Amino acid sequence: MNAADPPSHEGHEGHDHAELDLDRFLPYRMSVLSNRISQAIARLYQARFGFGITEWRVIAVLGRYPALSANAVAERTAMDKVAVSRAVAHLLERGLLTREMHGDDRRRSVLTLSEAGYQIYDEIVPLALGRERKLLATLDAEERRQLERILDKLANEGLPAMLE
Repeated sequence: MNAADPPSHEGHEGHDHAELDLDRFLPYRMSVLSNRISQAIARLYQARFGFGITEWRVIAVLGRYPALSANAVAERTAMDKVAVSRAVAHLLERGLLTREMHGDDRRRSVLTLSEAGYQIYDEIVPLALGRERKLLATLDAEERRQLERILDKLANEGLPAMLE
């Protein structure tokens, strides 16, 4: 093995395999942490309102950015378009969203929270922000500023560089 070869270890049945320490691999760690945080917040609204993380993210995005298409919601949240489409259908069925066709193009629709959707949004947002405060309370003020800077830098510089 020369210096250009990826690191490996003696694998199963004597085969060499590349080694990936998931507990130190940043994308994995961020994903697991994000999932755990989302699940903790989800417990606030799952029992009470009967919808899951995807529906809440649709509501949260439309509460902050009204009048988006389902595709725009999927892009803004980096969620799967099929999952967003199912969540939108569920929320429309429950009367939490309204859909208006965009001009003459019957294929493009714009989604907005209904009054009932905004009532749920207004109820969940303070609860979600409270959970966020509890999570961030483990960091001092400078660590919170550093975290913000790091997340912004990774999103605005690191991710585009990684995608090149």
